[in-house]
Amino acid sequence: MVAMAGLLATAPGRAQERPGLLFREDWKETPAATPASQEHVANPDLIVTRYGPSEALIKKSHHDKPADDPFYIWSGDATGNWAIALKHRNAFADLTGQAKIRWRSKQTGFRQLRIIVKLADGKWVIGDQADGPSEDWRVREFNLPDFRWRTFDPKKVVEGRWVEKPDLGKVDEIGWTDLMPGGGTPASSRVDWIEVYAKPVPRG
Repeated sequence: MVAMAGLLATAPGRAQERPGLLFREDWKETPAATPASQEHVANPDLIVTRYGPSEALIKKSHHDKPADDPFYIWSGDATGNWAIALKHRNAFADLTGQAKIRWRSKQTGFRQLRIIVKLADGKWVIGDQADGPSEDWRVREFNLPDFRWRTFDPKKVVEGRWVEKPDLGKVDEIGWTDLMPGGGTPASSRVDWIEVYAKPVPRG
């Protein structure tokens, strides 16, 4: 019985090893500024890039009140579509298996914040799941095996056709967009921090 239990525990496909935290970004606690840039990135392993017609209007925001107001990325001033993404300097992200992404965000209006990823071949895709409006900050966890994906144009920041089983084994950049212009405080997206749980794949 003991031997059989051991075989069951190690049988292929019986269990998958959960990936650890590949990176977290929480933004530097510095004064608000537009646009959000590399100087606002707290994690030295990460590179930030902005995309879209209004990339220069993506703001790293903060308010003195309330006292617990975080330092966060804000889309409210964007006059057109926008997107922002993070890249690990030393590793691709393997987003297969039980990989997941967590963030703390707050959307207002009809904003629905979605995950975008740049694949190893340079193509982009955007996920079908989204994080919608909330009266207060909240943490959302995305299990990536549950996603369906569409093509994504980072220049226009618009979605395209469905993509069947994109290769998520070597993801170059991970980011987010709500596919909409900002509308100030009543209609915008905010991200306080993001965590990516994925296996690292060394860059060549």
